Amino acid sequence: MDTAAADRRRFLGWSGWSAALLLAGVSVIVGCRVADTDAITPVPQLLAFLPWLLVPAGLGLACAAFARWWSGTVWGVALLGLLAWFIEPYGTTGTPEGPAVASFRVLTANVEFGQATDELVAAVRRERPHVVFVPECEYVCAARLRKELGADYPHRAARTAGGPEGSAILSRFPLRPADGVPGTLAMPGAVADVDGHPVRLQLAHPMPPLPGQVGVWRRELGALRDFAADEGTPTVLAGDFNASQDHAAFRRVLDAGLRDAARLTGAARTPTWPARTARVLGTQIDHVLVSEEFSARTARFLDLAGTDHRALLVDLTLHGT
Repeated sequence: MDTAAADRRRFLGWSGWSAALLLAGVSVIVGCRVADTDAITPVPQLLAFLPWLLVPAGLGLACAAFARWWSGTVWGVALLGLLAWFIEPYGTTGTPEGPAVASFRVLTANVEFGQATDELVAAVRRERPHVVFVPECEYVCAARLRKELGADYPHRAARTAGGPEGSAILSRFPLRPADGVPGTLAMPGAVADVDGHPVRLQLAHPMPPLPGQVGVWRRELGALRDFAADEGTPTVLAGDFNASQDHAAFRRVLDAGLRDAARLTGAARTPTWPARTARVLGTQIDHVLVSEEFSARTARFLDLAGTDHRALLVDLTLHGT
């Protein structure tokens, strides 16, 4: 009996320590979310997967309850409550009051160093978007898109470069040149003439928040926020943001006056990266953001072989005043 009691005490102690470690780890990440900061590595990387913190938080709660550590149990319940609160979609919604003046389709697809170019060409021919945003379109990708899609998309804003640095905007609508947003990776911009209405188009592709590069990532998202804050013309800002709604730097882009089209259509938490595990474990870092003059009718996520991102296809309506 003494041995059994000692074993039980050790197991309860182990459960209590496990609960403390699990809840403390999750609390650091949730605390940064509460404080509206992305902090430093590894916080930005873990914030991307905030909904999945329910697993260690729930396990910590179970360990605390099993160990009869009641303060730990309360801690776990509070942590799960905060996670449930923050998992709710972020950002404003609503339908513009003015009449519809134009409708068009937007596709954004990171082709991962151009490896998914052929899949993108097939998707564009099948879905027939009016504007296509293509991060990571290197030399071969740029040449192939010009050859295969040049007739249907005669207008483009692009910076051709190797690896992940090249990007392009393809358009059925006439384009006027515009200054893109400066960044390590190309982020071209243009102004489209959409049935007589000017629409700013801007591709987003800030650096990812890799260890040692979080400051660059935050600064480039800040540049996108500054672009978004320059109001006056209907705007579409789309691409691979390397950030989710759980990152403070991305929320500030939304707070500058933009709405997430996936959020408007009820798909705010549909993962886009990494594509291979997106349906089980992933995060939404590819977005189509629009100014308040737009409504979004549908948003669909497309799987393209050869890239670690899912493409996002959105049907938009521009409203007048």
